[in-house]
Amino acid sequence: MIFFGHRFLKNENFYHIFDIDSILHTPPSSTIYMEFEEKNLDIITHAALNSVKIALHVKSITEILYASSLGASYIIIEKELAKTAQNIAENYLFDAKILALIEDEDEIEELALLGVDGVIFSNAIIKIVS
Repeated sequence: MIFFGHRFLKNENFYHIFDIDSILHTPPSSTIYMEFEEKNLDIITHAALNSVKIALHVKSITEILYASSLGASYIIIEKELAKTAQNIAENYLFDAKILALIEDEDEIEELALLGVDGVIFSNAIIKIVS
């Protein structure tokens, strides 16, 4: 299991951006974070074409499939979708890692038992404004 934002473990942060210009305000080789929404498709496409790692927060099974097809490195889901998302990722051999968004360490064990690739705490997501 991989961890982002856990207080014991040093790891990379994700940078929540709202437009293409915001990418310029992130550190080199960083992972950008966005909600999967149709209005963000231009940002997602721009990032993929420029080899910028993308983490997409999705809300449905269909969006999980879109995120993988659009080249996301990480697909962030709510805990309720964890088992389904992981099964889909394994069935279709996604390159992306499935991360469950959590607020409390007590949630880790349940997600580990479900076989989820990793977890992300909200403090690992830094908002960037241009």
